[in-house]
Amino acid sequence: MPKSNSRTRTTHAVSAEIFKQVYDSPRALPGRYRWVTRDEDVRVIEDLLGMKPQTIGAPLWVSGESKHCPKCGRETNWLDIVASALAQVHSKELLARVILGEQKFVNTEAPNAIVDLYCYDCRMPIRDLRSFKCHNWAYAKPALLNVLKRIEAKAK
Repeated sequence: MPKSNSRTRTTHAVSAEIFKQVYDSPRALPGRYRWVTRDEDVRVIEDLLGMKPQTIGAPLWVSGESKHCPKCGRETNWLDIVASALAQVHSKELLARVILGEQKFVNTEAPNAIVDLYCYDCRMPIRDLRSFKCHNWAYAKPALLNVLKRIEAKAK
């Protein structure tokens, strides 16, 4: 996978109030389709991030103009986002914080597609996934600290 270039990223930390206004409903997500990441793929995400199974309990939403990879037909979802991010610029710890942490994030690349995204199975570029979100509820904060400790321990 190619490394990300120096383009300015358009994902920003926001307050809970702004997050609620922008992304409270999946209907607010841009694109023709909106769907939740399959449970099997959430378990793979946990493994990639060094989490225990069933650590991620909140729905991981995505939206776009199509739901499947044009080459292999696999359903596009957060697994592609996480694997692409790990291969390019983001740490496991950062991704765990995004998924489980209290801080809310809004992706503002819409109406454009998310950049530097590749299919987890066949590595085909995915050019029409437009948005992603998760309901990273505050109940996860104590669990997040334990997850981050395990990820750090495995990295050593």
